Amino acid sequence: MRFGKGEILILVVLLLSFGIAGYFYPQMPERMASHWNAQGQVDGYMSRFWGVFLMPVVSLGLSLLLLLIPKIDPLKANIEKFKRDYYGFVLVILVFMLYLYLLTLFWNMDFRFNMGRMLAPAFAVLFYFCGVMIGKAKRNYFIGIRTPWTLSNEAVWNKTHRLGGKLFKAAGVIALLGLIFEDYAFLFVIVPAMLGALWAVIYSYLLYRKETGIA
Repeated sequence: MRFGKGEILILVVLLLSFGIAGYFYPQMPERMASHWNAQGQVDGYMSRFWGVFLMPVVSLGLSLLLLLIPKIDPLKANIEKFKRDYYGFVLVILVFMLYLYLLTLFWNMDFRFNMGRMLAPAFAVLFYFCGVMIGKAKRNYFIGIRTPWTLSNEAVWNKTHRLGGKLFKAAGVIALLGLIFEDYAFLFVIVPAMLGALWAVIYSYLLYRKETGIA
């Protein structure tokens, strides 16, 4: 079985995650901070084992799922047309999770920082590359803005995804404001992405009505 460049890079990130887990495990407290609220305050804890190994295990499971999708989609020939961008986005997701994982480990080693501010640039990169991938996505059943209207009409799919790609890129840029206004970092990260996704869904419906001549 041959592995492409994207799959090899994904494997490297996964191995790095488990390597970091093995190295830092002895240095972690028995009860680890594992969740932060919108104000950047710790509001969740878990045992050392799960605090250290949960993220690598989740990353592994997510990778397997995301790598399986192009092989089982009935429209997998369309996924092949943007496979490079898709694999690139999978890699970005894993690097994002690795970054979040490292922040968690450092926090539990008594380094203190504003979690929202530290996450803002990571979400900015994630949303921007999501926009890149969405803008190039071809019609399929698993990846992209999958509404009844985009799946029913290829022209609606293409136009909606061109718009969706721009909206997510814009959300990525806006998320960077969280670096400046750290008290509102959560809002700058979440609100633009949610509004962009909502508008893309509404747009697909309105466009479908226009394309099909439904009154």
